Amino acid sequence: MCEAEEAATAAAVTIGATVPTGFELTAAAEVEEKLGSRCSVRRDRGKIYFTVAAEALAQVHQLRSVDNLFVVVKEFTDYQFKETKEESLKDLEDLVKQLPWTDPLKVWKLNTSLKKKKTKRKKQNPQGSASKENLSEGEGEEKTDTKDADKKSDDQAQNALGLESTGGQETQAIISVDNGEQSGAKDEFLTTAGSGNGAGDCNKESENEAPVLKFRVTCNRAGDKHNFTSNDAARDFGGAVQEHFQWKADMTNFDVEVLLNIHNNEVVVGIALTEESLHRRNITHFGPTTLRSTLAYGMLRLCDAQPSDIIVDPMCGTGAIPIEGATEWPNCFHIAGDNNPQAMKRIASNICSLLKKNQNQESSTSWGVSLDTVQWDICNLPLRTGSVDVIVTDMPFGKRIGSKKKNWDLYPACLKEMSRICRPGTGRAVLLTQDKKCFAKALSEMGCLWQKGPTVWVNVGGLHAAVYLLKRTSEEVGENRSRW
Repeated sequence: MCEAEEAATAAAVTIGATVPTGFELTAAAEVEEKLGSRCSVRRDRGKIYFTVAAEALAQVHQLRSVDNLFVVVKEFTDYQFKETKEESLKDLEDLVKQLPWTDPLKVWKLNTSLKKKKTKRKKQNPQGSASKENLSEGEGEEKTDTKDADKKSDDQAQNALGLESTGGQETQAIISVDNGEQSGAKDEFLTTAGSGNGAGDCNKESENEAPVLKFRVTCNRAGDKHNFTSNDAARDFGGAVQEHFQWKADMTNFDVEVLLNIHNNEVVVGIALTEESLHRRNITHFGPTTLRSTLAYGMLRLCDAQPSDIIVDPMCGTGAIPIEGATEWPNCFHIAGDNNPQAMKRIASNICSLLKKNQNQESSTSWGVSLDTVQWDICNLPLRTGSVDVIVTDMPFGKRIGSKKKNWDLYPACLKEMSRICRPGTGRAVLLTQDKKCFAKALSEMGCLWQKGPTVWVNVGGLHAAVYLLKRTSEEVGENRSRW
């Protein structure tokens, strides 16, 4: 290990993480449980901050509830912007020279060395060919190239810390604001600074010198009281970064991504540690409503699963929830079902990919997962009455699948059948939906079968959705069919 890496591992660093909006407290609980660190939480903004020893960087990458990670260079909780645009931007330029870059850059270098070690192992364990099917991911999210996703998911599953080059894809962080309708509330811009003489001079370096790093600046701005845009801030801040370090600006094939996060009067400068969101770790065959693995983990964590619990996802889609559950809660038995034959093919492919990854992991001791799949009708499940401990599912929003009109018939029937199979007195359900009005009406029709607990408000692909926690009461369900 070089001197820089040794110095980095000796110090404590502040790590920032983006998490599914609404699950900040859940992510903070995971960090405290697994790393022993207390978190500073930005409620309803999808960010948490925690301090760990740099040597624990590999464990940080293995967190299940975080999407992207970055090392904090400096945080300003009450940054005072000037009255004019020119003065504000000049302040941001001057800020570059005042920031403590040394330790964060050592952490970035350590992170890069860990990625290289992983890449070397990857070459010794080649994976099978990726699927060529192009399918979209998540409610309200853009389409992704499944072939690239296959490769990257395989990489991440073998070693959660290792991330290959994105090959030109851009990583975006989403800032959520309490009032999403504010002017400039979601103004984002990805840019690199300066294309002038600084970049050209970098190409003149001799072969004996270390290569000049390439960088880009990503500015995420939220708030309506700024007199500049994200484009302005990224351009001027990036120009100052280039001048300070003599790096080369490159928007796509960059080595270092500098983050400038501005939320009202809060300014956080960081260096990205992930090139692609960690939520892609399990899914290689995407469907039209594939749920992020990080969101699936948050839902499963809310259900407080106990060893030997039977956990069912009756509308599993491509299997994000049950696959995450079988990976993190192997002492429970997970059942995944859906009425769509194409969905069953996709979950089968995702399980096969997961098994291959497990076999290729040096530390893996298991050749299977505690998960089974069934094609069924959600309103007529082939399960015994009172045989299920936990139900966790992403219900149809009525946008990409089904419709709002159909939900008025589907939701009451689903809830009734779920109450039948769920164990009276101890059973519970964690249900995600964006069709909140329809769900509330259906739940009111269930009488005393479900006791409603806390509701977690989440952002799913830009849609304002809710995760409902329900507990099954001891009330018996009236049935119109014979029991098993």
